[in-house]
Amino acid sequence: MDAGQPGSTTRLDQVVKNIMLRRSSALRTRVHQVMDTGLHLLALWVAHELRSKNQHLLGRDPIAPFDDFMWLWLVIAPTAWIALSWFGFYQRPLFFSRRRTALMILKASVVTTLAAILAMFLFREQLARGVLVLYGGISFLLLMGKELLLSGLYHTSHGRDQLEKRVIVVGGNEGDLQILRSKLKSLGPGSATVVAELNLERNKPEVLTGLLHQHSAHAVLVHCGHSNFREAEQILQACELEGVEAWMVVGFFKTQTYRTSLDEFMDLPVVVFRSAPEASWQSLAKQIMDYTGALVGLFILAPVMLLIALLIRLTSPGPILFRQERCGLHGKPFVMLKFRTMVTNAEQLRHELESLNEMQGPVFKISQDPRVTPIGRFLRKYSLDELPQLINVLRGEMSLVGPRPLPVMEVARFDDLSHRRRLSVKPGLTCLWQISGRNNVSDFKEWVRLDLEYIDHWSLWLDLKILFRTIPAVLQGTGAR
Repeated sequence: MDAGQPGSTTRLDQVVKNIMLRRSSALRTRVHQVMDTGLHLLALWVAHELRSKNQHLLGRDPIAPFDDFMWLWLVIAPTAWIALSWFGFYQRPLFFSRRRTALMILKASVVTTLAAILAMFLFREQLARGVLVLYGGISFLLLMGKELLLSGLYHTSHGRDQLEKRVIVVGGNEGDLQILRSKLKSLGPGSATVVAELNLERNKPEVLTGLLHQHSAHAVLVHCGHSNFREAEQILQACELEGVEAWMVVGFFKTQTYRTSLDEFMDLPVVVFRSAPEASWQSLAKQIMDYTGALVGLFILAPVMLLIALLIRLTSPGPILFRQERCGLHGKPFVMLKFRTMVTNAEQLRHELESLNEMQGPVFKISQDPRVTPIGRFLRKYSLDELPQLINVLRGEMSLVGPRPLPVMEVARFDDLSHRRRLSVKPGLTCLWQISGRNNVSDFKEWVRLDLEYIDHWSLWLDLKILFRTIPAVLQGTGAR
């Protein structure tokens, strides 16, 4: 791949951040998490001691010994870790704004204090309120003090020397080297120091051995094109003999949306290219949320669903549920369930209404569809016809949040194959399109753009925001047409 192409710089940016920073900071992050949790536990003990030792000065009644409240550690320990992670405390660059760091710590301390208060209330335990207020302030001071101390140490010459990695960069040409320089520089202090460069257009791979000996490098970062496969192999062999890490930037193939990660397949090292969210604790939490939400939803909404079924049966001949094959994950067909909102011969009548289609692209949508029954119009307005899809969620065919599933025949009519990337995740009951005024979206390309935006920026927090925003959208009746 040419050095100047966008795909190359994107791939390189991912590799540098995901390998260099992750591998160099993973252990440090774990240590910090243990330290921070310990400081929160210490803060509760200190708060209790301060309150109990000074109760005569405050004119307050004596409080119970700390042993009676050690169980609160079981609440504080996980809450503190989760809160700090949630506010991005462990995702910060090594040298970060002190003001923003203090804000993260303050938010986490407030959340943890509130969790402790809630636990005391639920278990009907009595602990002086002053202890918990003191705990919140002390935990903030302890963590902020630790950060200031470490920041001071990191800024010393010895601290920088311990943190920074000495790296030799190898490029297939000057353009490759320039990309490496800019990316390494963008990492800022505390990450890597370039001690030497090797241009394979001007020098042979054998030169690397001398550079390794001269500079005592920690690692070699290699970025070269497909025409340098042989030289890249020699570079790896030299690093292997010297016991030095080699970080190979996979820039041989032209892709636009793929993200890369390293893995193993049957003991074979592989580079994984993916353009959809990877397996992670967030994806596991999403599955748990899907199954739990579907079960709770069916339990709570069962009376409503029974009433809807009765109304459909009394007002329109035909089945209560509408079943249709839709495309699921990676296009695999599944039978999606809905409350029937149209006349029984709606599919046959569709051919007569094709000329009235208001949606540009392969999808069929019209605002005043004559096939919709009176009760069906109400159900569609408030999205009540979608409730049976909670069963699809329990089956694992759908998710609570994801691109809306399309009929198999509409997917087969895609004129742009890039639109199929919306099939790379499970379809959902609600999505960005649902909360973005879907009645106003008349171009299928805009619909796909919103779906791909969701896929590219997916997080558990995004799912929660979409779910919360779906509620007012449903109550306002901005449902399907």
